[in-house]
Amino acid sequence: MNKLRIAALAAMMIAGFLPVTGQAQTVTNHYDYTEAFNPFFYTNNGTEYRSASGMPGPKYWQNAVDYKISARLNDQTNEITASVTLEYTNNSPDEMDFIWLQLDQNMFSQEGRGHLIVPLTKSRYGDARSDFDGGYDIQAVKLGNGKAAEHLITDTRMQVFLPDPLQPNGGHATITIDYSYIVPTHGADRTSVLETQNGKIFAVAQWFPRVAVYDDVLGWNVQPYTGPGEFYLEFGNYEVEITAPANHIVVMGGELLNPNDVYTAEQVKRLEQAKKSDETVVIRSAEEVTLPDSRPQGKKELTWKFKLQNAHDVAWASSPAFIVDGAKINLPSGNSALALSAYPVESNGGNAWERATEYTKASIEFYSDLLMGYPYPVAVNVAAEIGGMEYPAIVFCSYKSKGRGLWGVTDHEFGHIWFPMIVGSNERLHAWMDEGFNTFINDLSTEAFNDGEYYRAAGDANRMAQALTRPDLEPVMSTPQNMQERNIGILAYFKPGFGLTLLRNEILGPERFDRAFKTYLHRWAYKHPTPDDFFRTMENVAGENLNWFWRGWFKYNWRFDQGIVKVTTDASDPEGNGLITVENFEKMPMPVVVDITTESGKVHRMKLPVEIWERNTKWTFKAPTDEKIVTVQLDPDKVYPDHNPDNNRWDMTEQ
Repeated sequence: MNKLRIAALAAMMIAGFLPVTGQAQTVTNHYDYTEAFNPFFYTNNGTEYRSASGMPGPKYWQNAVDYKISARLNDQTNEITASVTLEYTNNSPDEMDFIWLQLDQNMFSQEGRGHLIVPLTKSRYGDARSDFDGGYDIQAVKLGNGKAAEHLITDTRMQVFLPDPLQPNGGHATITIDYSYIVPTHGADRTSVLETQNGKIFAVAQWFPRVAVYDDVLGWNVQPYTGPGEFYLEFGNYEVEITAPANHIVVMGGELLNPNDVYTAEQVKRLEQAKKSDETVVIRSAEEVTLPDSRPQGKKELTWKFKLQNAHDVAWASSPAFIVDGAKINLPSGNSALALSAYPVESNGGNAWERATEYTKASIEFYSDLLMGYPYPVAVNVAAEIGGMEYPAIVFCSYKSKGRGLWGVTDHEFGHIWFPMIVGSNERLHAWMDEGFNTFINDLSTEAFNDGEYYRAAGDANRMAQALTRPDLEPVMSTPQNMQERNIGILAYFKPGFGLTLLRNEILGPERFDRAFKTYLHRWAYKHPTPDDFFRTMENVAGENLNWFWRGWFKYNWRFDQGIVKVTTDASDPEGNGLITVENFEKMPMPVVVDITTESGKVHRMKLPVEIWERNTKWTFKAPTDEKIVTVQLDPDKVYPDHNPDNNRWDMTEQ
């Protein structure tokens, strides 16, 4: 999903009282250290499936499914007609009497729950007033023996009943489904049809019945698809054939097996050049788009053959309007992949999509070095009528994007290859585990790209706190379906992303954080982690009890407010010279960072650990100086989400 840009909020700061020496503030204190540091954060002990250390247990299992799909696109009616055969493997310890499948296109039916719950006001996920009536037309459901399978369709789910129980620990089932559907023009900003001057661009996703996940957490995950929540799918291999009009170019997240059949000889030559070039190679130019000989001649249709391995979805795009270019992606292993961009002439020029391959290459090379090598043979960037949406090895980005916006959406969508395409978390329930993690790594990538060409520092966290901890926000650990749509950008993207930055830079430090974060990725690559698996891994690898942080920032929407309540500067004061008292007023604790300036102009920085708040609401400490104190400043770099910074400063001249 496209990283939502959160506008600067002109909210008023909550008023505080300037501290006066020897006089306590009359601010209500909401802090409860027994609640903040309650040791019983985890509700379950480790199991044989999921270790208490955060790693997969010795008997961890997950099911798998391979797909063979044959589809035909009618670009006049926007209809896809297809057949999918799925080979399902039950690695669980349980017998299965039925298998659940996801039918996401049924959201676009007039009777679909997702359509019925879209508000009349503008929504990313659809228009309740639209008269489009989509959804799957399921023509046949058959078992491996060719017999019809009893099945029941409920909204965006289909339950296929098995004549004999599917055995545990490796049992196999084969199901073939024949179906068709009309591609929605605006498919919840995830799939679409875009009209251009040289023909339609079809961005095709959620386009075949997909097996739901059966796991050790919920059993069958059968949450209906209603738009805000994305996906939770099993890993497997894909063999796909797409038949499209011969004047179309088809791109898919996967290896193209028959380039000589679907490209011209010159285009095949350029494609091979692109695979070896660090600079962008044009495979089909803007000038060639309208030339008939830029497509193979003599046929009305062409069949494109692809394969993709160890992925949990597959998507594609098709159009007669595509400019195509590409370049080599260099991987840490010494191998390479192909960056490929497909876009219309409307998107070409003016620091726009002619740089898309450059952006794709840079983004994937950065994350491959930082986290784990890119796993797919190709990375396809498609210009479409979609703000931004990710699928394995292919992303759809707005055809209108350019400059910083195009870099941002490209980098964000390809960052999703690691979260959640490699680390397969449950996006239906835990959007923050892919969007928030991705937002966090995007900041690192943007700072590195082209010497910071598009980088902007985060800025004053005190001001951001006004938006991040608004009292009317739901907790981060809410499902996206359970958030106000206007809050999803903050809660799924920005707040968890900021939280990880805070954890890295201020609480753990980059060395410990980076090791733990990378360990989490490698432990759960191609598996299904839960929030506890992430929390436990970070604590065990970094060696830190962080339940106070997870509780306040993720589980609850706690606010943070530290303040200076007393400074003694008089040597005759019985309490002593240079004593500073700080108070934690709100429910969220944090470490203390303070700058103490003395009358000689020297600045002393002190850092106090979060543990000072384990059994205290106030803390008094001695300044590391015998000089007279002139000013005291809490959070001098403004990196903590203190929503009330007015009480962060003590100034002798104001007393």
